[in-house]
Amino acid sequence: MSTPVLRVNDLRVYYHTARGPVKAVDGVSFALEPGTRLGLVGESGSGKSTMALALMRMIKTPGRIEGGQMLLGDTDLARLDEEAMRQVRLSQISMIPQGAMNSLNPVVRIRQQIADGLRAHGIKLTGKELEVRISQVLEWVDLEPAVAQMFPHELSGGMKQRVCIAIAISLRPKVIIADEPTSALDVVVQRQVMETIKRVQEELGAAVILIGHDMGLMVQFVDRMVVMYAGKVAEMGTIRGMFTQPMHPYTQLLISSLPQLESKGELQGIPGIAPSLLNPPTGCLFHPRCPKVMDICNKKTPVLQQHDSGQAVACHLY
Repeated sequence: MSTPVLRVNDLRVYYHTARGPVKAVDGVSFALEPGTRLGLVGESGSGKSTMALALMRMIKTPGRIEGGQMLLGDTDLARLDEEAMRQVRLSQISMIPQGAMNSLNPVVRIRQQIADGLRAHGIKLTGKELEVRISQVLEWVDLEPAVAQMFPHELSGGMKQRVCIAIAISLRPKVIIADEPTSALDVVVQRQVMETIKRVQEELGAAVILIGHDMGLMVQFVDRMVVMYAGKVAEMGTIRGMFTQPMHPYTQLLISSLPQLESKGELQGIPGIAPSLLNPPTGCLFHPRCPKVMDICNKKTPVLQQHDSGQAVACHLY
């Protein structure tokens, strides 16, 4: 086993409101090996995007990182001051945002938006060297050098998303966080964008955290998966293990909600809705919706434990 490039230990991110703290991420731990792809899945409100923003140290008030460690190599990102974190962002850990439409500056040409990131990290290039570097970064994501002279509104959705990928990889980071990178794209472009991320990741030798709720996309792309529910980890393991033998009832329901070719017209959902994080249920957070609920579930919170199958699961069934 190689040394993890990123280790998250007992991370807690709370949003402070007048009615009390919303525990968006509550005691999450996982490790990311170099060159691997990790999927972070769960319903809306399970804490996936908060997790990504915490890793980038982009949590805004009233949100706050309450505790835990985010170790990138030997550096704890949670302890860095703002300027040190600004230098780490993009150069060592970068993020492909959820909506490319909203994350590019509409009145600035693409070349300038790529150059800004390079300049902010003290990379001094002559005009000619800068043009070569920008063309190279665009070629990594299958875009013509001519795209550099365009404004965002002149590009299609898929091209904008690739520009976001180009900016994210322009300084060859060790970790790339992709927060639902294909959410606003059609299926054909989705595949192209995912193949671009995969190819770039392999060329750079970077590790990727893919955030989303499309289990079909996860099974095609990631090596390992973390299933989150209401700010906590429900289950984690290899993608093969979790699809062939899901252990947590929530993971089982997520996988069974995928459309099947055999049973046309029958879509299975998960009954109930995700709990309020202001006043969550006692014991296991999933127990009000769980088909396998037992007496202990509403009294005692299950602990995440490693099992012989190689998966770690937080459930009283095991």
